[in-house]
Amino acid sequence: MGLALLVLSACQTTPNQAPVIDRPITPAVKPATPSETAQIAREERGLYTVKKGDTLIRIALEFGQNYRDLVVWNNLSNPNDIKVDQVLRVLPPDSAPNSPGVETAAIVMPPSDKTPPAAPVVKKTSPKGEKKPYTDANLAELQRADNGKDGAAAAASAPAPVAAAAARPAPPPAAPAAPAMAADDASLSWVWPAEGKVVATFDEGKNKGVDIAGKAGQQVVAAGAGKVMYAGSGIRGYGNLVIVKHSNNLLSAYAHNRTILVKEGQSVNKGQMIAEMGDSDTDSVKLHFEIRQQGKPVDPSRFLPNR
Repeated sequence: MGLALLVLSACQTTPNQAPVIDRPITPAVKPATPSETAQIAREERGLYTVKKGDTLIRIALEFGQNYRDLVVWNNLSNPNDIKVDQVLRVLPPDSAPNSPGVETAAIVMPPSDKTPPAAPVVKKTSPKGEKKPYTDANLAELQRADNGKDGAAAAASAPAPVAAAAARPAPPPAAPAAPAMAADDASLSWVWPAEGKVVATFDEGKNKGVDIAGKAGQQVVAAGAGKVMYAGSGIRGYGNLVIVKHSNNLLSAYAHNRTILVKEGQSVNKGQMIAEMGDSDTDSVKLHFEIRQQGKPVDPSRFLPNR
């Protein structure tokens, strides 16, 4: 009777359950919205999205271009009528990579249905050991053979001089040299655009050029030979402005003039008077002078001669 009760109790025992493991749920990747995709497309090199306060002339200055070229590249009927979020081409259409409509075909290698051959099995071919009767002569012979093998192994394990030299770490690469200036840029000759005390120097992010104090009506000259890209007052903060293009990469800007003495498209020589110093759109009489390389402001002291 007791045995029967023991068997019945064993049948009613609850079996062990598998442990429950909490697995983190990986969130699904959120696809890019149409507006985000459009923004990425606008950041393509050669395109610019108009922001509040922009003018076509300011955009042209920032990218080192003539604003008249921007009018042509973008088929603008009115250069003064550009809107916020409008996308403009600011580089020549044939110089901007990844132009719209041009697709790059990806080369896909077809999968191979051939199984690579298995690595060959190397069989041991060393001679089998030879059994000899124990004698003093045979023992001496075996010892001589072992000594010869040990010497050969030591010689083989010694690193060769060439291998040791190859294992040495290579010296760290030298720092890349500064990019060389283009030939037509290096051949340019410069002069200071005005006489007077420098009251503000170049400070990237704060002052894009140098400020030279002077008297109203004082002459402002072209710092180098070139062609007038712009002459007017269409950029807020610059007053009466002259922009001279010296090469494909370099241009100079002369701001806050009282009077402009040149016209757009006119060729000027180094040292030729192009304006009279003034205080247009500023609080004192001075010349604000910039040099831009590929549209980016650079320190004019890199180009101007020492005084």
